[in-house]
Amino acid sequence: MLHLQSSGNYINENKSKKRKKTIILSILVLFLAIMIAAAAGAYFYYTKNTEPLDADNKKNMTIEIPIGSSSADIGNELEDKGIINSGDFFRLYTRIKGEGNFQAGIYDLSPSMNLSQIISALKEGKMFKKPELTLTVPEGYNVPQIAGLISKATGYDQAEILQKMNDKNYLNELKKKYPMLPDDIMKEGLYYPLEGFLFPATYDFEVKKPEVADIIDKMVGQSSVLLKKHEADIKKSGYSLFEVITLSSLIEEESQRDEDRKKIAGVFYNRLSKDMKLDSDPTVKYARKKFDVQVLYEHLEFDSPYNTYRYKGIPIGPIASPGEKAIEAALKPIKMEELFFYARPNGEVIYTKTLSEHNAVYKKYRDEWKVWQEKDKQ
Repeated sequence: MLHLQSSGNYINENKSKKRKKTIILSILVLFLAIMIAAAAGAYFYYTKNTEPLDADNKKNMTIEIPIGSSSADIGNELEDKGIINSGDFFRLYTRIKGEGNFQAGIYDLSPSMNLSQIISALKEGKMFKKPELTLTVPEGYNVPQIAGLISKATGYDQAEILQKMNDKNYLNELKKKYPMLPDDIMKEGLYYPLEGFLFPATYDFEVKKPEVADIIDKMVGQSSVLLKKHEADIKKSGYSLFEVITLSSLIEEESQRDEDRKKIAGVFYNRLSKDMKLDSDPTVKYARKKFDVQVLYEHLEFDSPYNTYRYKGIPIGPIASPGEKAIEAALKPIKMEELFFYARPNGEVIYTKTLSEHNAVYKKYRDEWKVWQEKDKQ
């Protein structure tokens, strides 16, 4: 017998299909509305952060970009000074656009500038404000030498500068401002707590005679920027930040050429792994506070935790301000077989595996340092 579908069932199926189409259409309309809203929001967000923060405010504001500042550091500084709306957007925008190579220095920037103008100024050095004082700290200078530079440039008494650098209340303020400063800087026996943390670089100041605290703050701040950059490698090293900076300072003092820094670091690590003394002449000079005097045999027994001829391991603290390449060498040394090295006055470093080989090199070239020192005095 032939069975025919009832008209009632046919009508119900049509209603179901229409309902499904309506639901799908509604979802599509909702999705489209969300997309339009998101696009509008993104456009508003983009426009808000790329156009001037305040087109009518043409007042210049001074901003300083330290050496080694990241896009995030610069963005945060621009936001804090009220020049841009969002530091996070600045970081994201410069990363997407591939912008970088910003010039360190002091700038006069205005909230009336759009983001492109600000980025252009920072990349090309435009609107750079000429500093009233420029202070250059060479790599390898120690605290007394740095204090001497500051004294010569500003007229402050060197003893006054050193007193500020050793002031415990001031040091605690610095530690709060720059958490990367380790507690080790406060330990007993250190000659100068900030040794190794006054980064060697060129510093610009808006006034001819800035406060001593402001000068020190800028140097420690630059160290903070640099050490943050190498934070992951420091953690991987197996040594504390203070130990890394201490070892870096020895590497800085022992090497004159970039190609030797990582090799010398490799030798130092070899000696540490074998529980040998580091036997570094610059630590003897620092221990005796005789920085420009040739090290003699009788000096090697000078009793000080800085003296690596007397005590094994990394010394009590840094002996100079290491540059970034010395820090990188301490973190990523070249694997060496040698246990000894000898640095000549001309910058050449001779590496040897045995003590007898090292002594032969020493006897051959030791008189060079006497000649060099006499010429240096003239």
